[in-house]
Amino acid sequence: QVQLVESGGGLVQAGGSLTLSCTASGTISSLNDMGWHRQAPGKEREFVAGFRSGGIPDYADSVKGRFTISRDNARNTVYLQMNSLKPEDTAVYYCVLVILTTSRVYWGQGTQVTVSS
Repeated sequence: QVQLVESGGGLVQAGGSLTLSCTASGTISSLNDMGWHRQAPGKEREFVAGFRSGGIPDYADSVKGRFTISRDNARNTVYLQMNSLKPEDTAVYYCVLVILTTSRVYWGQGTQVTVSS
């Protein structure tokens, strides 16, 4: 069984920064993708950041230039550095892991990010 544990959320003023981390544990195939989605109140869950084939970072247009995704494969950990935060970034942020060989998807429990104006 795979478990994803996120940390790093919190309350920050507009213009501030936060770094989220997500560590995967359990039996994990080395062929996997990890990334971040978020869900704001009353809205659907949306993609935030991940990796294209070849490990090239990919971002939603709304966060390009402000967020940076990185990964430590040795620790099965993915990070999301969030700068210049805006009130519209307020959401629950979810880590996601996809096993490429089976297409099985695992989600973390979510971490709340609140940006005050």
